[in-house]
Amino acid sequence: MAVHPRVVHKRRQTITALPLYYSGNLLKRSSRETSFRSFYGELRGATLFLYDDDTQVTYVEKLELEQLKSMEMESPYKNRQPTIFTLNLQSEEVQLKMDCADTAEEWRGYILTVVKKEIPKQLQLLPGQMIKLEEVLLLEGRRNPQLARPPLPPRPSEQKPKNTTITTTTTATTTATTAATTGMPSCFFDVSRQEAEKMLEDNPENGSIILRPSAMPKNYALTLRQKTSSGPVLKNYRVTSTNLGFVIDLDSPVSVPSLDDVLKFFLQKTEYRLCPYVACQPYDTRIDSPVPPKCISVSSPPPIAPPRAQVLPMMRSKTREELYPPPEKADEGEYVVPDDHVPDDHSFKLAGQ
Repeated sequence: MAVHPRVVHKRRQTITALPLYYSGNLLKRSSRETSFRSFYGELRGATLFLYDDDTQVTYVEKLELEQLKSMEMESPYKNRQPTIFTLNLQSEEVQLKMDCADTAEEWRGYILTVVKKEIPKQLQLLPGQMIKLEEVLLLEGRRNPQLARPPLPPRPSEQKPKNTTITTTTTATTTATTAATTGMPSCFFDVSRQEAEKMLEDNPENGSIILRPSAMPKNYALTLRQKTSSGPVLKNYRVTSTNLGFVIDLDSPVSVPSLDDVLKFFLQKTEYRLCPYVACQPYDTRIDSPVPPKCISVSSPPPIAPPRAQVLPMMRSKTREELYPPPEKADEGEYVVPDDHVPDDHSFKLAGQ
């Protein structure tokens, strides 16, 4: 059943989240390809989205024209030959081919206007077409800047050396560490579709959802293993990266702001019967006895006698005699006057009188 053009346009608007400036049929060839391939192109913002035809909802390729270094064109209107543009981007060189020279001139005007933020000079366009370019220039100047997105993981082909076999366990452990350090969901693994399906088949106890890079550059995919009445079924879903977040490519596309929300969406839709895949970490199963310390022969020191308390010598109280010595014996011829008697002057006589 054919999809109505309005529905297609609305879904594309949801997926790309960018305004449409120009569209039409064209042919494209990269530096790695030998022949041109037919596409239906849409210029949204400063990005060229390519579709297999005008009824396809999800784009198959896209070119970030903000990375455009230069744009070369073979002279049109010569012998009625197709016009070919050569776009020198930062990562590759791409050629665009249009059979109609007038259409090619419009494509050139729109591309250079959104990239350079000014209308190029010496365009062979009609006044009405120039007015449309002015409107596009005004809209592009008012367009919101791109929102920051989490960095995309490196492609599997960039990490895997040639002629080297990487086991699923090693890949899972490495990517689990990468996910933890880059803030990605814990179930993200830098594996291909076949590797993800094998991980889910071989280790169902570890989980049932794996988030991975998509075969399409700068996008993601989600692989899950779901139990049904006829047995386990493996499914793969595309998650498209947009300027406003991510779009889950379903019959009715769903937009979410982050990859964590992508995972949450699938958990809710499956009533939490699925769970994120977590790589099994190795554990030890044996406890080794500690090594006893070496014995060292040490002779016992002689017992140390406790120190004796120092006691002061006993002090003996003095006797009365010692405290009060007897008076000296008086010589004969002298009188001794008792202490308790005060003599009268007339009774005191000196000896010898």
